[in-house]
Amino acid sequence: MNTQQQQNYAYAFTTSKTPDAVFSLLLDIDKWWSGLYAEQTTGKSEHLNDEFTFSAGGGMHYSKQKLIELIPGKRIVWLVTESKLTFLQDTNEWANTKIGFDITSDSATTTVTFTHEGLVPQIECYGGCAGAWTKYLDKLKKSLQ
Repeated sequence: MNTQQQQNYAYAFTTSKTPDAVFSLLLDIDKWWSGLYAEQTTGKSEHLNDEFTFSAGGGMHYSKQKLIELIPGKRIVWLVTESKLTFLQDTNEWANTKIGFDITSDSATTTVTFTHEGLVPQIECYGGCAGAWTKYLDKLKKSLQ
């Protein structure tokens, strides 16, 4: 793994839920990427190449995602195709980054690993965006207990 990959924002946790249950929940964006900053989503995220938009904070965050990888029960990856983060100098900072979940399991638990590829400490958004991701993922973890 190169240094750049190691610096991507990542978050992992375990749950007793099955990989299929976790996978199904993650495809329903409103169930995990909501509830903190007056979020709104439009579009779908169920099948390969589906697209959805996400906005939050009264217009402070807008992004459009395309589902580019889908392995049932194992992996989901979205490519950010557009971004307008009005609180940054480069409002398009998320464009061409990837947001994804890897799901693995053993006989007793399922491990969920989230990675935002391209969200690295060298970019302006890192501190605020990593903090927001942690809040959403803490909430997701609690919902899967």
